[in-house]
Amino acid sequence: MAVRALRETRPDPIVYRRIVVPLEDDGESELGVALAAELAPEKGAAITVVVVIEVPAELPLDAHMHAEEELAQRALEKASAIGAARGLRLRSRIVRARSRGEAIVAEAEAADADLVVVRSSRPTGTALFDRTVDHVLRHASCRVLVLRR
Repeated sequence: MAVRALRETRPDPIVYRRIVVPLEDDGESELGVALAAELAPEKGAAITVVVVIEVPAELPLDAHMHAEEELAQRALEKASAIGAARGLRLRSRIVRARSRGEAIVAEAEAADADLVVVRSSRPTGTALFDRTVDHVLRHASCRVLVLRR
């Protein structure tokens, strides 16, 4: 009887229908995509993978950055292959911005995301997370799952 009552009072599990996964070009971003695919309910979630190309302030946002664009395209292709292997179709985006964190938050808002899966690189100083993850945690209007190396 007590077990039944416990089951009836448990909150419903969290279901993520719109997930944003920012990618990096270092070959380790696949973990975020694979995790998003596992969290996606019954292949019905919209997963958006995004690569943010940070453009230095001294360059215009539309400056030619061929090497960065090529790396971004490769990262998106890898992510698409991971999604396809799990029966998912991912939305892919390349965004140019001055700040990676601001761009990720904007992408999450545009997608009306339930979750952002972001990977944290090594922070500097005494910070717990790097500046990108710190910005996303402070400003995203959805849940944020941080993957640490």
